[in-house]
Amino acid sequence: MGEIVIGDGTATGAGVVLAQRIEQLAEPGSLCITAALHEALPRRMPFDLENLGEQELKGFDETVRVYCVRLSSGKSVPPPQRQNHRLASAKPSRLLGAIAMVVLLLAGGIAYWSKYPVPKEESASLEGMAHPLPDKPSIVVLPFINMSDDPSQEYFVDGMTEDLITDLAKIESLFVIARNTAFTYKGKSVVIPEVAMDLGVKYVLEGSVRRVVDRVRINAQLIDGASGGHIWAERYDGSLADVFTLQDKVTGEIISALKITLTPEEQLRRERRGTDNPDAHDAYLRGWQFYRRYTPEDFVAAIPHFERAVELDPDYGLAWAALASVYWTSYRKSYAWTLIVNPYGHNFASWLDASHKAERYLSQAMRNPTPLAHQIESQMSFNFRQFDKALSEAEQAIALDPNDPEGYLAKAWALIYAGRAEEAVALAETGLQLDPYYPASHLYVLGMAQLMMQQYMEAEAMLERGLGLNPENKNILLPLTVAYVHLDKQDQARGALKQFIDFFILYAPKIETYMEWWPFKREEDIRFFGGGLITAGLCCDEQLEAYIDRVRQGGTLE
Repeated sequence: MGEIVIGDGTATGAGVVLAQRIEQLAEPGSLCITAALHEALPRRMPFDLENLGEQELKGFDETVRVYCVRLSSGKSVPPPQRQNHRLASAKPSRLLGAIAMVVLLLAGGIAYWSKYPVPKEESASLEGMAHPLPDKPSIVVLPFINMSDDPSQEYFVDGMTEDLITDLAKIESLFVIARNTAFTYKGKSVVIPEVAMDLGVKYVLEGSVRRVVDRVRINAQLIDGASGGHIWAERYDGSLADVFTLQDKVTGEIISALKITLTPEEQLRRERRGTDNPDAHDAYLRGWQFYRRYTPEDFVAAIPHFERAVELDPDYGLAWAALASVYWTSYRKSYAWTLIVNPYGHNFASWLDASHKAERYLSQAMRNPTPLAHQIESQMSFNFRQFDKALSEAEQAIALDPNDPEGYLAKAWALIYAGRAEEAVALAETGLQLDPYYPASHLYVLGMAQLMMQQYMEAEAMLERGLGLNPENKNILLPLTVAYVHLDKQDQARGALKQFIDFFILYAPKIETYMEWWPFKREEDIRFFGGGLITAGLCCDEQLEAYIDRVRQGGTLE
């Protein structure tokens, strides 16, 4: 699609020369097109398009974005219909008429466009931003497209996207949207300026990955979210053994394009890898595709892959941390009871066994600590009423990955249990900004902080929203019960408490059974929270006093 000049029985012009140059880029048997034609193609047509990036073409001052076109898997092109003799005989005269019509259309079009310019795609504006732009470069990495013929490689492509997010998130001078939010765009056709406005970022990275056996091709392009214009685009080819080098090249290009100067600490974090073994990394990615679904069944499916990863590389800290997280989450959420027997032959054995395995795997993970390992260590610490350590571990998680919302959540929880709920609010809000499309856990901790600050209406609204977004998280029901009590909504309080009791398989009619899950440091917080549960119908004051005495004897009560 470009300028064509017709004269002396020939068609020439920049458009024809451009077509010749694009043809030269195509491998034998393949077809290449420009971005202009790509935009004009109806999406219903049975083609897969691979972005080859910006190409420098002889005779053209500006680069041209090129796509390789392939017939979609399982599709076919119908044979051309035969023309009858009458139509064939009319071809020459009709061709001349068509050429004349094209010339008239071009002339009329030029006159029209000079008077009425074609509106460009609406650009993002600061006023339209859903969130204010951070005071540093901000970016979202959209899920890369799987250009492999094998759909089972989806885990590898998703893992590549997550690795890029993780690598960029290590840079404190960058604001990086979290994986959960980025993946809400997976499989969707997006308008870049709209994405930038919705997420409050200035830059968008998109691309594709093709893996065939042990060969990998990555196409990536960095786009200015405000204008939709390309800052750079590049293609990277290598073997599976080169996958880490390829990722480094992509992140290096982004850092260079955004003119970011890394501190020595940031450079060290960027160079630090979980493993240099591509097979161990591949096993981890296979497990991670199950882990991130966060269900009991998917946790069980993830375990063999994580175990394979640490078998291939016993120093793979991230895989050890993932194993610790699986078992610790199962312990905290009572998943273990539903997974005593599973098709993989693993046996959680018991609720306490899940806790013991989590501790054992975490000790392995802390030999090469990752943000995830510090987050789990923080959770374990406040569970055992080690409040200073819980706070310290959360801060170390944030230091290793300043853009991971889970680190801010861990610190917020540590502050709430330590009796510093006011400080937790800002951390929860930071998590919301980093992860705006998956806010259930952030709403939960924000609502909990508001509850402990006795902002009951705000807490009720936030906790109800969190429960609505994630009905599986039954733990929200207890603080919601307390909020209802203090708002004098006794029927709703009793209903929320009953839902939790029906879910909690370890139910015993003792308040300490529940309060163990809410390890507050201050006596006044225990009385506030436990008193709300008693008002809603859970046991009695004597049991609360007995629990407080036991905690006091442990020497950790203020």
